[in-house]
Amino acid sequence: MAYGLLKGKRGVIFGALDENSIATHVARRAIEEGAKIVLTNAPVAFRAGTIKKLAEDLGVEAIPADATNVDDLKNLFEKAPEILGGKIDFVLHSIGMSVNIRKKREYFDLNYDWMQKTYDISAISFHKMMQVAHKLDSLNEGGSIIALTYIAADRTFPFYSEMAEAKAILESYARSFGYHLGERKRIRVNTVSQSPTMTKAGSGVKGFAEFFEYSDKMSPLGNADAASCADYCMTLFSDLTRMVTMQNLYHDGGFSKMGMHPGIMTGELRII
Repeated sequence: MAYGLLKGKRGVIFGALDENSIATHVARRAIEEGAKIVLTNAPVAFRAGTIKKLAEDLGVEAIPADATNVDDLKNLFEKAPEILGGKIDFVLHSIGMSVNIRKKREYFDLNYDWMQKTYDISAISFHKMMQVAHKLDSLNEGGSIIALTYIAADRTFPFYSEMAEAKAILESYARSFGYHLGERKRIRVNTVSQSPTMTKAGSGVKGFAEFFEYSDKMSPLGNADAASCADYCMTLFSDLTRMVTMQNLYHDGGFSKMGMHPGIMTGELRII
């Protein structure tokens, strides 16, 4: 059901890749709520062809941009307002990648060049994105920026590797840049700590299927899926949350507040 929450607003969505991507769900919901959007992803995603098809299906334009490349970001935030007919009201950062995880390097045997790549793609890109958009004056007064994060930023999940530190950096940028953008243009910056979600990025983490089930059983409401995450993002992009900023907001069915589920202690709930 649509409520017109984003009627007349313009947005840029980073990270839509295929139908399972959280960013894709956010893009669809934003359009349903009345927004005009531009999709963006790394040039390699365009070569694969999936994001072009997504853009065609949604009836929107997609601009290639390596989120670690300042020149690409400048091109994006110059073109997007032209395409959309005005300054940007909301931005979603849904980007994360670890070469160490992909190459199955253990945490105590990481390749540090790959680690720096992880930080640049998964966290520093968030700062670059906001800095470029601010310098170009591409953001509208009272806008909203969201980055997707995970609870591993402040709790230990052994198989999440250096992505845990990347998410901690990401959340820190939201607080720090949230101050500056709030002072200057009343722009809100928040992170959403999402449940484990069946996406291409998530499924690449060792032990993901087992942990997905564990999290689902530990959470009173179960895991929050991509569609419900998109619904939550709609409220954060809307004017209804105009006084919420610099927060890490858990969207995880209650997992973040649980200690131990009694059913797991007694054996009534079984994990793979």
